[in-house]
Amino acid sequence: MALAAALAGCSAYRVEVQQGNIVSEERLALVKPGMEQQQVRFVLGSPLIVDAFHPERWEYFYSLEQEGELQATYRLTLHFENGRLARVEKQGELPATERAALEMVSRRDAPVRKDR
Repeated sequence: MALAAALAGCSAYRVEVQQGNIVSEERLALVKPGMEQQQVRFVLGSPLIVDAFHPERWEYFYSLEQEGELQATYRLTLHFENGRLARVEKQGELPATERAALEMVSRRDAPVRKDR
């Protein structure tokens, strides 16, 4: 019976899964065209993906899954030319501020937000 009770308790527990880089609109606003790669890395942190075949393209991605449901997801693609930022592509909704970004990942009982 103890084993059955332990197994029943395990099945009710769901893991929160966070992957990627936390970047806010506030932080992204500090990044300007013409900035060097080192400057961008200082502001946004290291990118999640730097493709060996396309070193002038950096990918910042974030997803949050709670209770088996996707809560938030976004992707930033930064394009460099000759080591300087040329353009930024954004998919999904970034948190407005650093505080909002931290609150997004720290709330375990946040309402489900589906940005698929």
